[in-house]
Amino acid sequence: MVTTAVVTVDSLASEMDPGTITLDDPRRFINREISWLTFNMRVLEEATNERHPLLERLRFLSISASILDEFYMVRVAGLRGQVNAGVKARSDDGLTPAEQLSAIGDVVRNLMADQQRIWKELRALMEAEGIFVVPVADLDAESRDWAEDYFTHHVFPVLTPLAIDPAHPTPFIPNKGVSLVLKLARADQEQRIEALIPLPSQLRRFVRLPGPVDRFVMVEDLIMTHYEHLFPTFELQSHGMFRIIRDSEMEIEEEAEDLVLQFEVALRRRRRGHVIRMTTTEAMPQDLVEFVREQVDADEEGMISVEDIIGLEDVKQLIVDRSDLTFQDYQVRYPERVKDVAGDCFAAISAKDFVVHHPFESFDVVVNFIRQAAQDPNVISIKQTLYRTSNNSPIVAALMEAAEAGKSVTAMVELKARFDEEANIRWARDLERSGAQVVFGFIDLKTHAKISLVVRREGGGLKSYCHLGTGNYHPITAKIYTDLSFFTCDPKICQDSARIFNFMTGYARPERLNKLACAPHTLRARIEELIEVERRNCLDGKASGIWLKMNQLVDPSIIDGLYRASQAGVPIEIVCRGICSLRPGVPGLSETIRVKSIVGRFLEHSRIYCFGNGGDLPNPEAKIYISSADLMQRNLNRRVEVLVPIENPTVHEQILGQIMVANLKDTMQSWELDAEGIYTRLEEGEDPFSVHTYCMTNPSLSGRGKSLDNGKPLPRLRLGSHED
Repeated sequence: MVTTAVVTVDSLASEMDPGTITLDDPRRFINREISWLTFNMRVLEEATNERHPLLERLRFLSISASILDEFYMVRVAGLRGQVNAGVKARSDDGLTPAEQLSAIGDVVRNLMADQQRIWKELRALMEAEGIFVVPVADLDAESRDWAEDYFTHHVFPVLTPLAIDPAHPTPFIPNKGVSLVLKLARADQEQRIEALIPLPSQLRRFVRLPGPVDRFVMVEDLIMTHYEHLFPTFELQSHGMFRIIRDSEMEIEEEAEDLVLQFEVALRRRRRGHVIRMTTTEAMPQDLVEFVREQVDADEEGMISVEDIIGLEDVKQLIVDRSDLTFQDYQVRYPERVKDVAGDCFAAISAKDFVVHHPFESFDVVVNFIRQAAQDPNVISIKQTLYRTSNNSPIVAALMEAAEAGKSVTAMVELKARFDEEANIRWARDLERSGAQVVFGFIDLKTHAKISLVVRREGGGLKSYCHLGTGNYHPITAKIYTDLSFFTCDPKICQDSARIFNFMTGYARPERLNKLACAPHTLRARIEELIEVERRNCLDGKASGIWLKMNQLVDPSIIDGLYRASQAGVPIEIVCRGICSLRPGVPGLSETIRVKSIVGRFLEHSRIYCFGNGGDLPNPEAKIYISSADLMQRNLNRRVEVLVPIENPTVHEQILGQIMVANLKDTMQSWELDAEGIYTRLEEGEDPFSVHTYCMTNPSLSGRGKSLDNGKPLPRLRLGSHED
């Protein structure tokens, strides 16, 4: 099956002649917003991928709807704000905010129509597997009685029916809020009203009926079937349903005296952000559409109607416990190197640097590293960054335990982690109560680096241990995001980490770092220098090559550096999961660049940057780095990020020879980007290969322990064959 995700911006891409693009032409960039939407299209395509179990396809549909909501809350909201402010500045690819909004609107309508179509297809397949969404009107008498009882005891008590008139103004509808709107009249026709029934977020959209068969009714259907309980003596004339998305960006005063207080105020303001999208069903009468639009103050350009279900994110509630319809479980491995020393993380790290590849290897090793530090009497201090974490986080619990035990605990909590601000404020207060020193970083920078630094008394002195990761300290997302956790006691890396913590807590700019690079100061320069070295090597006749893996590639300066390297002849392979503004394969500009996106069972999240360093890739002399940073302006200029060199031979071989090569070999979940901005799903070929299947079934090199001495074969990959 060959599928293409086709999106064009009419003013540019549809008329583009790739052969005429130069380094001063704005057409050398793909529009960022359109690229985001094409990523969403690739996610949505997985809902049609017959290799996936049925309920996992349903999950992809839900994820696609959630991604689109965030796109509106953040990106569309920002563009609307620019238009309202009269901003005419053009994006890197040459579009004004108004032109971008116009292009986005066309694409989104097609995307949402595809979502509805796929929902109907999946619903039919689910019915064939015994999972039904049933109209209340079609229930038998016994089920109708149960449904009425459920409505009476579980739905009716939490509903607030609201007549709308001068004495009863329109209530506030929260972001992503779903509401029913009704036009009602008394039987004598002397009184007519419009009314709203907001659906509390605590109510499940899909209510399972009792019995051996998986049957569900939708809560809005249940409410409308029993509307007379809410409006006795009124007759229903017409009704509809709508959902709104609000602007969710926040503004923070640069001179805030109390940052936590500022965020609490800003969060309340965010909840009342402007409505930027209002979705209705196509069956909703136009007079009710106009009534609601006026009540919530939605602009006409933000109005979208859909054929069937509003709020498709909620279809994930239909994912029942059916092992035949979901992904098969796999054995999550715990690094043998740590097990060989009875779980002593410090002993394992002292023996050799190693990397843990999540989710294929357990995040428990990260939790146990912090927990062991909290309980070890020889540990005197722990420093930790927290960008996102889970409810009841074991990481936070271990830090609190350490603080309560009298250890010096410093937690760098980032309040500006979008949509996690409230949770982070809560964690910060809990940590402060335990005795930890909590720091909130910078007003103008987000702290996105993932660092844990433990200092321990050993042999009459002090020894430091460090964890540096590409992903958050979040045990839940660590089960579905592919990320790398690097453990080391290298004195220079630990010293650099201490200096970066000093920067975060005391503004002491890390001018002289031994090995690490840190944004916003040295990371950009390091990446640009590494690209330039490969360009010069190629011009000098030396072997060269660049392999990159990231989530987003947007930064114009980095992209231009890659273009210049390509013009010199450097072979460049890029695995970019999401937004990519670089155009590969443009004659005279990017002929040697190949870009692919991997979308599958796991969310690709690790960032890996590899440079040939005078040899062909892969080779043991290549320069390899892992990072918390994508190649975006925000990461390189407005965040605290870390770039970590990988020097240990087995860690080097694992990241380059296992992970990167497996990503490049993948044909089963890969999409290739062409010069016109179009993604095409790769043909599987005669020898199909899945990076996720490979990683689920092969142990990592650096985590191998005594088995290395027992002559067990090492799983190495080469691009020419699956394994040596």
